[in-house]
Amino acid sequence: MREWVMTREEEIDYAKKNDIPIPVKKACPYSTDENLWGRSCECGVIEDASKEPPEDSHEWTVSPLKAPNKPVYVDITFEKGVPVAVDGRKLPPVELIMKLNKIAGENGVGRIDHVEDRLVGIKSRETYECPAAITLIKAHQALEGMVLTRDVLSYKKGVEQRFSELAYDGLWFSPLREALDAFVESTQKYVTGMVTVKMYKGNVDVVGRESPYSLYNEGLATYAKGDQFDHTSAKGFIYVWGLPLRTVAAAHKAKMKVVDQVSEEKAAPKKAQRKRAK
Repeated sequence: MREWVMTREEEIDYAKKNDIPIPVKKACPYSTDENLWGRSCECGVIEDASKEPPEDSHEWTVSPLKAPNKPVYVDITFEKGVPVAVDGRKLPPVELIMKLNKIAGENGVGRIDHVEDRLVGIKSRETYECPAAITLIKAHQALEGMVLTRDVLSYKKGVEQRFSELAYDGLWFSPLREALDAFVESTQKYVTGMVTVKMYKGNVDVVGRESPYSLYNEGLATYAKGDQFDHTSAKGFIYVWGLPLRTVAAAHKAKMKVVDQVSEEKAAPKKAQRKRAK
């Protein structure tokens, strides 16, 4: 098809003329791709970025408007960053993803309307359905937020972005991807625990999390009785933490005074001349 350069309509006519079975018609000429993690859809009315994607472009998810009227709660267990169980039942990876695709899809979770930047510079409007992926990402991030330190979480965001770009650009077997993979794997050593998510009409929210490696300390975080935080240490911390900025501000202020003084001295003769002229 790259050599023939047909339009979408011409491709459909060719397939019909040659008895080639295809799942699309001119009325809904969508181009779809599917794998375990998700389903993408483009072409047809979807190419008009100002229009809402039609309902028939979705297959894995029900419309949030038609999703159940009661929320569904799901417990997801992770071991070293890898999801291993749903609602307490251990499952092989593929089966676990398929199960979450079904549960989340039935609740309208996982729809994405997206304008993406292709490697060649073209912007493309597509829709995605990835119920399990959206659910697992949210749950995994919540667990990481409980067991990883602040600086690791912050640095990891940049790594995640670059890792995604390498995968999207077809550079999976690059040395950089392998190096980033080693970093990510090292961060998952303590990402073990259980996360509870709530699915309701297209939304999935984390409503609970627990881990034997949790860095969350209720005694330090609470505002109620049992508060273990030493509030008297705040004064010294504020002084030391703000010292660099106070030093910068003082230096700049002193410099500006000198600049202002020089400017006034240069302007004085002109002011005197204007007064004499009057």
